[in-house]
Amino acid sequence: MDTVTVDGKVIAYRQSAGEQRTVVLVHGNSASSRTWQALLDGPFGRRFHCLALDLPGHGDSPRLSDKSGYSVPGYAATVAGFAAALDVRDAVLVGWSLGGHIVLEAAPLLGEVASGLMIFGTPPISSGADLESAFLPHPATANGFTGNLSAMQARDYAAAFLPPGSSLPLAPFVTDILRTDGAARTGLATSLAEGRAADEVAIAATLRQPLAVVHGRADQLVSLAHIQSLSMPTLWRGTVQLLDNTGHAPHEERPEEFRGLLEEFIAELPSR
Repeated sequence: MDTVTVDGKVIAYRQSAGEQRTVVLVHGNSASSRTWQALLDGPFGRRFHCLALDLPGHGDSPRLSDKSGYSVPGYAATVAGFAAALDVRDAVLVGWSLGGHIVLEAAPLLGEVASGLMIFGTPPISSGADLESAFLPHPATANGFTGNLSAMQARDYAAAFLPPGSSLPLAPFVTDILRTDGAARTGLATSLAEGRAADEVAIAATLRQPLAVVHGRADQLVSLAHIQSLSMPTLWRGTVQLLDNTGHAPHEERPEEFRGLLEEFIAELPSR
């Protein structure tokens, strides 16, 4: 792990050896940069310069003393500052779940630094009023906004990332969940309740950069109907990219298929 200081916060990150276009990878709620390991260590990472950060209070990034930073706009500012600190240019931003919301909110802060965005497991919302339509009811959802989780609660939350009956091990997800500062989960819940988030629907509707949206058909947490109801003029290929027999974490469930989609998206970006 490397580290960089962003607005006084130490941010841990992993990077790959590739030298082609930079790809900034933003993980989800109670996860870490570990979730991108297959991309970083495989052919994708050997080709592209991947930067996968640990959000504050997640993975190897220290916990925040000012808990107000645990919010989507707080994380978005961190991602923008991270890109500036590492002099990132002409990059593709990829966000999973909460990471997708962060990427959308960071887009106006990044401007021309971002040449394209890919989000998955992420239903853009305009306000807290959209939460009911954007997400599917699931008993483990509350665990993503609960401070101190037991091992069983963490396991239940991790299981919600995958389709029922999946053979993918839960242990790596559970380890990440239990390592995360519990205040990051409760802080996120508080910030959403207080309306401290941008209108992501409006951002998606006015983006100038291409936006790829990927969705697992067996996602237990996110409503595909909500995503498909939105106006996204720069939507890549004009449609949501659907993956069969895949849940909320396609980058870990079907890494080769996910990598192929991401490579195709990058290849089709306009040259600068």
